[in-house]
Amino acid sequence: MSKDFYKDLIVYQIWPRSFCDSNGDGIGDIGGIISKLDYIKDLGADAIWLSPVYPSPNHDYGYDIADYMDISPDYGTLDDFKTLLFEAHRRGIKIIMDLVINHTSNEHKWFIESKKSEDNPYHDYYFWRKGKSDKKPPNNWKSTFAGPGWTYDEHLDKWYLHLFAVEQPDLNMDNPKVRKEVKDIMRFWLDMGVDGFREDVITFISKKEGLPDGFPIPVACGIEHYKKGPHLHEYLAEFKDDVLAHYDCFTVGEAPMMTPEYAIELTAEGKDQRLNMMFHFEHMQADCFITDFLQRPFSLKKYKSSMSKWQKALYGKAWNTLYLENHDHPRIISRYGDDKKYRVESGKMLAVSYLCQGGTPFIYQGQEIGMTNIRLPEIEMYEDVATKNVYKMARGFGLSDKMIMSLAKKASRDNARTPVQWNDSKNAGFTAAEKPWFHINPNYTEINVESDLENPNSILNFYKKLIKLRRENPVFTYGNFKEHMENSKDFYVYERNLDGKKLFVICSFSNKAVRFKAPKGINLEYENLILANYNSRKTSDNEFTAKPYEARVYLFG
Repeated sequence: MSKDFYKDLIVYQIWPRSFCDSNGDGIGDIGGIISKLDYIKDLGADAIWLSPVYPSPNHDYGYDIADYMDISPDYGTLDDFKTLLFEAHRRGIKIIMDLVINHTSNEHKWFIESKKSEDNPYHDYYFWRKGKSDKKPPNNWKSTFAGPGWTYDEHLDKWYLHLFAVEQPDLNMDNPKVRKEVKDIMRFWLDMGVDGFREDVITFISKKEGLPDGFPIPVACGIEHYKKGPHLHEYLAEFKDDVLAHYDCFTVGEAPMMTPEYAIELTAEGKDQRLNMMFHFEHMQADCFITDFLQRPFSLKKYKSSMSKWQKALYGKAWNTLYLENHDHPRIISRYGDDKKYRVESGKMLAVSYLCQGGTPFIYQGQEIGMTNIRLPEIEMYEDVATKNVYKMARGFGLSDKMIMSLAKKASRDNARTPVQWNDSKNAGFTAAEKPWFHINPNYTEINVESDLENPNSILNFYKKLIKLRRENPVFTYGNFKEHMENSKDFYVYERNLDGKKLFVICSFSNKAVRFKAPKGINLEYENLILANYNSRKTSDNEFTAKPYEARVYLFG
């Protein structure tokens, strides 16, 4: 495979509102990001993915965009953003923007104009439809955030489609004027110096003609008609050929219901490549079904199956993305690890489990210090629109407040959106304001960047070592993949091979001591052990008792 620059990147995701506040208003901002660029560089990252920083009424905190060609006053100005680009590039750090083009805010000027009349030039920028004769919506599609997928407008006597929140009307990408707007947006930022885009729910942008009824399910009913729309390839090719191909940039798609086969269709290297990489959600369903709110016990088998499947399927054909956390999911240690007794050990082990695989790694703010879920007890304390919608729907189904809140404490996206814990001072060093925009996890006095920097055995310093090893050894990035002990209920074990080098990885997902025996043909010696989350004795490692959440990485050749 070609060795394009994006394959060797380590990407750090910033959710700006909760990253760092530089002006004391309680909200993270661009100045705060600039102040932490040296920290990000020191971590070993050389690219930043910025969640939306555009003007927005914040019904979905930036993913409802009111103006694609400006910066939200919450975060700063366009000049501030240009300074961020300059300072990042000066340090060798690339910047990619979040491109959200499936929908806009209902406060975007296009939508405001579209509501005025049917002959308004912006009316067909969105999906406006007459309802059924009995005053019902045009079809039975549901929002992925729970609730109906259509909202009625009395002035027009028509309904508009929104696959997400009511305040996020879907754009009609079949309208060539809309596609021209998207291309203008891309050029605006690329000409400024942005290095690429993470493209939000990009596979949803083409809907089946006629918008037929979907299979009746409570959430995301109708998804079969837009998860792989009829013109998706055509529109993505248009964006690439007309804009992206003319810049030195890269693109990362994001899509629910993604499979390796579908990802290869869109990202396979060659003339028909539409996107460079694709985020999928499969490995994030090892403790849930479809959505984080439909919970089940963590299954190591499901986690291993998904991770290994993507490694094998894409190898030599397309490029993988690697992540365990982002703004859309609760904290991973609270899900797949142990955020109480073995927070440090399981946090390090989880890092090994994915950062030793092939693809471009993404690290979410706070992940590198082992931040955990906040578990807010009352629905009024949450900001996330999806959490509020699920609560309302579940109450409508008769579920008790206690039952729903037990789910929200584990599943809400707000768990990942608490301010970054920089030190043990007031408000975790996030802001000088009396009150930050959102709750700070009370464990910030023990879990924070400053204390991790000072502790050589911290999760943060472990991430630094692991990232350094990855940079120094191409087998981490480009090696092939072979899983061992597939049926183990305790261990995830795999090897990577490239040009005579072998990487051998052992991860215990058990909270108890478990006996490990190396697979036949594998000879593990202490001198080959390059990283571990426990101190290991200088003995033969072919058989040993793995401590809770123990991880070991060996390098041969």
